[in-house]
Amino acid sequence: MGESPAPGLLKVMVVQGKRLVIRDFKSSDPYVVVKLGGQTAKTKVINSCLNPVWNEELSFSLSEPVGVLNLEVFDKDRFKADDKMGHAHLSLQPIISAARLRQIIGASSGETTLRKVVPDSDNCLLVESSISCVNGEVVQSVWLRLCGVESGEIELKIKLIDPPVAPLR
Repeated sequence: MGESPAPGLLKVMVVQGKRLVIRDFKSSDPYVVVKLGGQTAKTKVINSCLNPVWNEELSFSLSEPVGVLNLEVFDKDRFKADDKMGHAHLSLQPIISAARLRQIIGASSGETTLRKVVPDSDNCLLVESSISCVNGEVVQSVWLRLCGVESGEIELKIKLIDPPVAPLR
């Protein structure tokens, strides 16, 4: 039996939300829950804000097969269940394959664009997203359109550190 490769590390920076839906009287108190496989992390609550800026970094360990990053936005309520404010998902396959490409071409310093991901039915991208190698780290900036709600977008910056890779023979 071969050893399974060490898990990689995925850092998800929840940057900001735009045009989130109103769930309280005039506003919402949004927070974001991010899930990868069985791992869950969440941001702090920002009170009375429909264009919140979190700038919060959440970390996940990555293992094969790499799944999909799921994200849900909720409105924090004190007296009843938190209201849903939309959800989105992002396939991590593009950033993983870009990381493998980086290993093959050996990009380590400066900034190199490895690939672009266009919005399609497999993702919730609002606009085209590029995956770059910046000083040896593989990073992707995305704007995700929230599903299941009238409006709302979330900006994430994803950083892949030590991706799970099969050893080169």
